[in-house]
Amino acid sequence: MWQTIGQDRIINFLKESIGRNSLAHAYLFVGPPHVGKMTLSLDLAKALNCSNAESPCGQCRICQRIDQGKHPDVIHIDKNAGRDPKDRKKATEISIDAIRDLLQRSANLPPFEGKFKIFIIDNADLMSAEAANCLLKTLEEPPPHVIIILLTAEEKMLLPTVVSRCQRFELKPIPATEIEARLSLIDGMSAERRRLLARLSGGCLGWAMSATKDESYFSYREVRQKEFFPLLTSGWDERLSYIQQLSLDRNGAEDTIKLWLSWCRDVLLIKYNCDGAINNLDRMNDLRSWANILTVIEIKEFIDGLNKALNYLFYNANLHLVFEVLMLDMPKKEKRAEQILHPVSSNL
Repeated sequence: MWQTIGQDRIINFLKESIGRNSLAHAYLFVGPPHVGKMTLSLDLAKALNCSNAESPCGQCRICQRIDQGKHPDVIHIDKNAGRDPKDRKKATEISIDAIRDLLQRSANLPPFEGKFKIFIIDNADLMSAEAANCLLKTLEEPPPHVIIILLTAEEKMLLPTVVSRCQRFELKPIPATEIEARLSLIDGMSAERRRLLARLSGGCLGWAMSATKDESYFSYREVRQKEFFPLLTSGWDERLSYIQQLSLDRNGAEDTIKLWLSWCRDVLLIKYNCDGAINNLDRMNDLRSWANILTVIEIKEFIDGLNKALNYLFYNANLHLVFEVLMLDMPKKEKRAEQILHPVSSNL
Protein backbone atom coordinates (compact mmCIF):
# COMPACT_ATOMS: atom_id res chain seq x y z
CA MET A 1 0.00 0.00 0.00
CA TRP A 2 1.34 3.41 -0.97
CA GLN A 3 1.70 5.66 2.08
CA THR A 4 1.77 8.92 0.10
CA ILE A 5 -1.49 10.89 0.30
CA GLY A 6 -2.86 13.68 -1.84
CA GLN A 7 -0.78 12.76 -4.92
CA ASP A 8 -3.06 10.23 -6.62
CA ARG A 9 -2.25 11.39 -10.17
CA ILE A 10 1.47 10.79 -9.68
CA ILE A 11 0.96 7.45 -7.94
CA ASN A 12 -1.32 6.18 -10.70
CA PHE A 13 1.22 7.20 -13.34
CA LEU A 14 4.03 5.40 -11.50
CA LYS A 15 1.89 2.29 -11.05
CA GLU A 16 1.16 2.20 -14.77
CA SER A 17 4.85 2.68 -15.58
CA ILE A 18 5.77 -0.26 -13.34
CA GLY A 19 3.04 -2.39 -14.88
CA ARG A 20 4.18 -1.59 -18.45
CA ASN A 21 7.87 -1.89 -17.49
CA SER A 22 8.39 1.62 -18.86
CA LEU A 23 10.17 3.24 -15.92
CA ALA A 24 12.38 6.28 -16.34
CA HIS A 25 15.97 5.94 -15.19
CA ALA A 26 15.69 9.16 -13.16
CA TYR A 27 12.86 11.08 -11.47
CA LEU A 28 12.67 14.61 -10.14
CA PHE A 29 10.15 15.20 -7.33
CA VAL A 30 9.54 18.91 -6.82
CA GLY A 31 7.51 20.40 -3.98
CA PRO A 32 7.65 22.37 -0.73
CA PRO A 33 9.38 20.90 2.33
CA HIS A 34 7.40 18.17 4.12
CA VAL A 35 4.85 17.76 1.30
CA GLY A 36 5.70 14.06 0.92
CA LYS A 37 8.61 13.82 -1.52
CA MET A 38 10.60 11.39 0.62
CA THR A 39 7.52 9.29 1.39
CA LEU A 40 6.78 9.00 -2.34
CA SER A 41 10.40 8.04 -3.02
CA LEU A 42 10.30 5.26 -0.44
CA ASP A 43 6.92 4.09 -1.77
CA LEU A 44 8.43 3.82 -5.24
CA ALA A 45 11.51 2.01 -3.90
CA LYS A 46 9.27 -0.49 -2.11
CA ALA A 47 6.99 -0.94 -5.13
CA LEU A 48 10.01 -1.79 -7.31
CA ASN A 49 11.62 -4.21 -4.85
CA CYS A 50 8.70 -5.66 -2.86
CA SER A 51 8.61 -9.47 -2.79
CA ASN A 52 4.80 -9.74 -2.83
CA ALA A 53 2.48 -9.58 -5.83
CA GLU A 54 0.57 -6.62 -4.41
CA SER A 55 3.38 -4.11 -4.07
CA PRO A 56 4.29 -2.26 -2.02
CA CYS A 57 2.87 -4.48 0.69
CA GLY A 58 4.62 -2.71 3.57
CA GLN A 59 4.84 -6.00 5.44
CA CYS A 60 7.54 -8.04 3.78
CA ARG A 61 11.15 -8.00 4.92
CA ILE A 62 12.20 -5.80 2.00
CA CYS A 63 9.51 -3.15 2.61
CA GLN A 64 10.27 -3.05 6.31
CA ARG A 65 14.00 -2.69 5.76
CA ILE A 66 13.41 0.15 3.32
CA ASP A 67 11.17 1.90 5.88
CA GLN A 68 13.89 1.47 8.49
CA GLY A 69 16.56 2.86 6.18
CA LYS A 70 18.49 -0.42 6.30
CA HIS A 71 18.07 -1.83 2.80
CA PRO A 72 21.44 -1.99 0.98
CA ASP A 73 19.88 -1.23 -2.41
CA VAL A 74 18.18 2.00 -1.30
CA ILE A 75 20.88 4.63 -0.82
CA HIS A 76 20.11 8.06 0.67
CA ILE A 77 22.37 10.96 -0.22
CA ASP A 78 22.18 14.40 1.40
CA LYS A 79 24.60 17.14 2.46
CA ASN A 80 25.89 14.97 5.34
CA ALA A 81 26.48 11.88 3.23
CA GLY A 82 30.03 10.62 3.35
CA ARG A 83 31.13 13.21 5.90
CA ASP A 84 32.78 12.72 9.25
CA PRO A 85 30.16 13.20 12.02
CA LYS A 86 32.09 16.12 13.50
CA ASP A 87 31.88 18.00 10.16
CA ARG A 88 28.15 17.55 9.56
CA LYS A 89 26.99 20.71 11.33
CA LYS A 90 29.13 22.77 8.97
CA ALA A 91 27.96 21.01 5.80
CA THR A 92 26.18 23.31 3.35
CA GLU A 93 26.30 21.29 0.13
CA ILE A 94 26.32 17.80 -1.31
CA SER A 95 29.93 17.13 -2.21
CA ILE A 96 31.33 15.54 -5.33
CA ASP A 97 32.78 12.82 -3.08
CA ALA A 98 29.27 11.81 -1.97
CA ILE A 99 28.03 11.53 -5.57
CA ARG A 100 31.17 9.79 -6.80
CA ASP A 101 31.60 7.35 -3.91
CA LEU A 102 28.00 6.62 -2.92
CA LEU A 103 26.32 6.79 -6.33
CA GLN A 104 28.62 6.66 -9.33
CA ARG A 105 30.77 3.75 -8.20
CA SER A 106 27.94 1.85 -6.53
CA ALA A 107 25.64 2.26 -9.55
CA ASN A 108 27.92 0.02 -11.62
CA LEU A 109 27.44 -2.86 -9.18
CA PRO A 110 24.35 -5.12 -9.38
CA PRO A 111 21.71 -4.93 -6.62
CA PHE A 112 22.55 -6.89 -3.46
CA GLU A 113 19.04 -8.11 -2.62
CA GLY A 114 16.39 -6.36 -4.69
CA LYS A 115 15.57 -5.90 -8.34
CA PHE A 116 16.68 -2.27 -8.53
CA LYS A 117 19.19 0.00 -6.89
CA ILE A 118 17.46 3.20 -5.82
CA PHE A 119 19.46 6.36 -5.15
CA ILE A 120 17.50 9.11 -3.36
CA ILE A 121 19.21 12.53 -3.40
CA ASP A 122 17.49 14.70 -0.80
CA ASN A 123 17.69 18.50 -1.26
CA ALA A 124 19.32 17.90 -4.63
CA ASP A 125 19.55 21.67 -5.10
CA LEU A 126 22.41 21.61 -2.56
CA MET A 127 24.70 19.70 -4.92
CA SER A 128 27.90 21.54 -5.66
CA ALA A 129 28.60 22.29 -9.32
CA GLU A 130 31.18 19.49 -9.34
CA ALA A 131 28.71 17.05 -7.76
CA ALA A 132 25.99 17.93 -10.27
CA ASN A 133 28.34 17.40 -13.20
CA CYS A 134 29.48 14.10 -11.73
CA LEU A 135 25.83 13.01 -11.43
CA LEU A 136 25.23 14.09 -15.00
CA LYS A 137 27.65 11.44 -16.27
CA THR A 138 25.56 8.69 -14.66
CA LEU A 139 22.30 10.23 -15.87
CA GLU A 140 23.61 10.22 -19.45
CA GLU A 141 24.49 6.50 -19.38
CA PRO A 142 22.52 4.91 -16.52
CA PRO A 143 22.87 1.17 -15.79
CA PRO A 144 19.58 -0.69 -16.43
CA HIS A 145 19.12 -1.72 -12.78
CA VAL A 146 19.45 1.83 -11.37
CA ILE A 147 16.75 4.40 -10.55
CA ILE A 148 17.85 7.86 -9.37
CA ILE A 149 15.35 10.08 -7.55
CA LEU A 150 16.10 13.75 -6.94
CA LEU A 151 14.09 15.66 -4.33
CA THR A 152 14.01 19.45 -4.23
CA ALA A 153 12.01 22.45 -3.12
CA GLU A 154 14.24 24.76 -5.21
CA GLU A 155 14.18 23.39 -8.73
CA LYS A 156 15.71 26.54 -10.23
CA MET A 157 18.96 25.80 -8.38
CA LEU A 158 19.47 22.57 -10.34
CA LEU A 159 21.46 22.41 -13.54
CA PRO A 160 19.05 22.51 -16.53
CA THR A 161 20.96 19.57 -18.02
CA VAL A 162 20.23 17.52 -14.90
CA VAL A 163 16.54 18.45 -14.93
CA SER A 164 16.22 17.60 -18.62
CA ARG A 165 17.35 14.03 -17.97
CA CYS A 166 14.74 13.35 -15.29
CA GLN A 167 11.03 12.64 -15.45
CA ARG A 168 9.61 15.52 -13.46
CA PHE A 169 6.69 15.37 -11.04
CA GLU A 170 5.45 18.31 -9.02
CA LEU A 171 3.87 17.41 -5.68
CA LYS A 172 1.07 19.84 -4.96
CA PRO A 173 0.10 20.94 -1.43
CA ILE A 174 -2.42 18.55 0.09
CA PRO A 175 -5.93 19.91 0.75
CA ALA A 176 -6.47 20.89 4.39
CA THR A 177 -9.44 18.51 4.62
CA GLU A 178 -7.20 15.52 3.79
CA ILE A 179 -4.60 16.57 6.34
CA GLU A 180 -7.31 17.08 8.95
CA ALA A 181 -8.67 13.59 8.21
CA ARG A 182 -5.23 12.06 8.71
CA LEU A 183 -4.76 13.98 11.98
CA SER A 184 -8.11 12.63 13.19
CA LEU A 185 -6.40 9.24 13.55
CA ILE A 186 -4.34 10.66 16.42
CA ASP A 187 -5.96 9.98 19.78
CA GLY A 188 -6.74 12.86 22.11
CA MET A 189 -6.48 15.71 19.60
CA SER A 190 -9.39 18.14 19.57
CA ALA A 191 -11.19 19.04 16.36
CA GLU A 192 -10.10 22.67 16.77
CA ARG A 193 -6.45 21.67 17.06
CA ARG A 194 -6.67 19.42 14.00
CA ARG A 195 -8.26 22.18 11.98
CA LEU A 196 -5.61 24.71 13.05
CA LEU A 197 -2.70 22.40 12.24
CA ALA A 198 -4.21 21.49 8.87
CA ARG A 199 -4.48 25.18 7.95
CA LEU A 200 -1.04 26.17 9.26
CA SER A 201 0.63 23.26 7.47
CA GLY A 202 0.29 24.91 4.08
CA GLY A 203 -0.68 21.58 2.57
CA CYS A 204 2.35 19.73 3.97
CA LEU A 205 1.33 16.68 5.98
CA GLY A 206 4.87 16.05 7.24
CA TRP A 207 4.92 19.45 8.92
CA ALA A 208 1.51 18.86 10.55
CA MET A 209 2.58 15.47 11.90
CA SER A 210 5.79 16.94 13.33
CA ALA A 211 3.88 19.79 14.97
CA THR A 212 1.69 17.29 16.84
CA LYS A 213 4.80 16.09 18.69
CA ASP A 214 6.75 19.33 19.04
CA GLU A 215 5.29 22.52 20.54
CA SER A 216 8.39 24.61 19.78
CA TYR A 217 6.83 26.11 16.63
CA PHE A 218 3.90 27.53 18.60
CA SER A 219 6.23 28.98 21.23
CA TYR A 220 8.29 30.57 18.48
CA ARG A 221 5.15 31.83 16.76
CA GLU A 222 3.90 33.42 20.01
CA VAL A 223 7.19 35.27 20.52
CA ARG A 224 7.27 36.56 16.96
CA GLN A 225 3.67 37.76 17.16
CA LYS A 226 4.31 39.71 20.35
CA GLU A 227 7.26 41.40 18.64
CA PHE A 228 5.51 42.05 15.35
CA PHE A 229 2.33 43.86 16.34
CA PRO A 230 4.02 46.69 18.30
CA LEU A 231 6.38 47.32 15.37
CA LEU A 232 3.45 48.73 13.39
CA THR A 233 3.26 51.72 15.73
CA SER A 234 6.99 52.01 16.43
CA GLY A 235 9.22 54.78 15.16
CA TRP A 236 12.14 54.18 12.81
CA ASP A 237 14.66 54.21 15.64
CA GLU A 238 12.69 51.57 17.53
CA ARG A 239 12.40 49.40 14.43
CA LEU A 240 16.12 49.60 13.69
CA SER A 241 16.85 48.81 17.34
CA TYR A 242 14.66 45.72 17.00
CA ILE A 243 16.73 44.55 14.03
CA GLN A 244 19.95 44.90 16.01
CA GLN A 245 18.49 42.65 18.72
CA LEU A 246 17.55 39.90 16.26
CA SER A 247 19.88 36.92 16.33
CA LEU A 248 18.67 34.97 13.31
CA ASP A 249 20.43 32.61 10.97
CA ARG A 250 19.23 32.43 7.38
CA ASN A 251 16.65 29.72 8.12
CA GLY A 252 15.34 31.65 11.13
CA ALA A 253 15.03 34.80 9.04
CA GLU A 254 13.10 32.92 6.38
CA ASP A 255 10.78 31.39 8.97
CA THR A 256 10.10 34.82 10.50
CA ILE A 257 9.28 36.40 7.15
CA LYS A 258 7.01 33.52 6.18
CA LEU A 259 5.20 33.88 9.51
CA TRP A 260 4.63 37.59 8.89
CA LEU A 261 3.51 36.78 5.36
CA SER A 262 0.97 34.29 6.71
CA TRP A 263 -0.53 36.91 9.02
CA CYS A 264 -0.67 39.54 6.28
CA ARG A 265 -2.36 37.11 3.92
CA ASP A 266 -5.00 36.38 6.56
CA VAL A 267 -5.59 40.08 7.21
CA LEU A 268 -6.10 40.64 3.50
CA LEU A 269 -8.61 37.78 3.38
CA ILE A 270 -10.53 39.36 6.26
CA LYS A 271 -10.55 42.69 4.41
CA TYR A 272 -12.25 40.88 1.53
CA ASN A 273 -14.71 39.09 3.86
CA CYS A 274 -13.09 35.70 3.28
CA ASP A 275 -12.70 34.79 6.96
CA GLY A 276 -13.34 31.11 6.23
CA ALA A 277 -10.07 30.82 4.28
CA ILE A 278 -7.64 32.14 6.90
CA ASN A 279 -4.92 29.90 8.35
CA ASN A 280 -4.24 31.46 11.74
CA LEU A 281 -7.59 30.50 13.19
CA ASP A 282 -6.49 30.98 16.80
CA ARG A 283 -5.57 34.63 16.10
CA MET A 284 -8.89 35.70 14.63
CA ASN A 285 -9.50 38.63 17.03
CA ASP A 286 -5.98 39.98 16.53
CA LEU A 287 -6.26 39.74 12.77
CA ARG A 288 -9.63 41.48 12.71
CA SER A 289 -8.27 44.33 14.83
CA TRP A 290 -5.37 44.68 12.45
CA ALA A 291 -7.72 44.57 9.44
CA ASN A 292 -9.72 47.46 10.90
CA ILE A 293 -6.62 49.65 11.07
CA LEU A 294 -4.70 48.86 7.88
CA THR A 295 -5.85 49.60 4.36
CA VAL A 296 -5.86 47.06 1.54
CA ILE A 297 -3.10 49.00 -0.24
CA GLU A 298 -0.89 49.00 2.88
CA ILE A 299 -1.31 45.26 3.31
CA LYS A 300 -0.66 44.47 -0.35
CA GLU A 301 2.45 46.65 -0.46
CA PHE A 302 3.85 45.00 2.64
CA ILE A 303 3.11 41.53 1.24
CA ASP A 304 5.07 42.55 -1.86
CA GLY A 305 7.93 43.64 0.41
CA LEU A 306 7.88 40.33 2.29
CA ASN A 307 7.98 38.34 -0.94
CA LYS A 308 10.90 40.42 -2.17
CA ALA A 309 12.68 39.79 1.13
CA LEU A 310 12.32 36.02 0.67
CA ASN A 311 13.78 36.37 -2.79
CA TYR A 312 16.73 38.38 -1.43
CA LEU A 313 17.39 35.65 1.15
CA PHE A 314 17.36 33.05 -1.61
CA TYR A 315 20.25 34.92 -3.22
CA ASN A 316 22.14 35.18 0.10
CA ALA A 317 21.55 38.88 0.74
CA ASN A 318 22.75 40.36 4.03
CA LEU A 319 20.18 39.50 6.73
CA HIS A 320 20.26 42.83 8.54
CA LEU A 321 19.96 44.74 5.29
CA VAL A 322 16.94 42.63 4.28
CA PHE A 323 15.20 43.43 7.59
CA GLU A 324 16.08 47.12 7.39
CA VAL A 325 14.31 47.28 4.03
CA LEU A 326 11.35 45.42 5.54
CA MET A 327 11.11 47.96 8.37
CA LEU A 328 10.87 50.69 5.75
CA ASP A 329 8.22 48.74 3.81
CA MET A 330 6.16 47.94 6.91
CA PRO A 331 3.03 50.11 7.37
CA LYS A 332 3.47 52.73 10.10
CA LYS A 333 0.43 53.64 12.19
CA GLU A 334 -0.09 56.22 14.90
CA LYS A 335 0.32 55.39 18.57
CA ARG A 336 -3.41 55.68 19.08
CA ALA A 337 -3.86 52.30 17.40
CA GLU A 338 -4.09 50.60 20.78
CA GLN A 339 -5.58 47.45 19.31
CA ILE A 340 -2.23 46.64 17.76
CA LEU A 341 -0.15 47.60 20.78
CA HIS A 342 -2.14 45.19 22.98
CA PRO A 343 -3.20 42.21 20.84
CA VAL A 344 -5.59 39.81 22.55
CA SER A 345 -5.07 36.16 21.68
CA SER A 346 -8.30 34.40 20.83
CA ASN A 347 -9.32 30.76 21.02
CA LEU A 348 -11.84 28.96 18.89
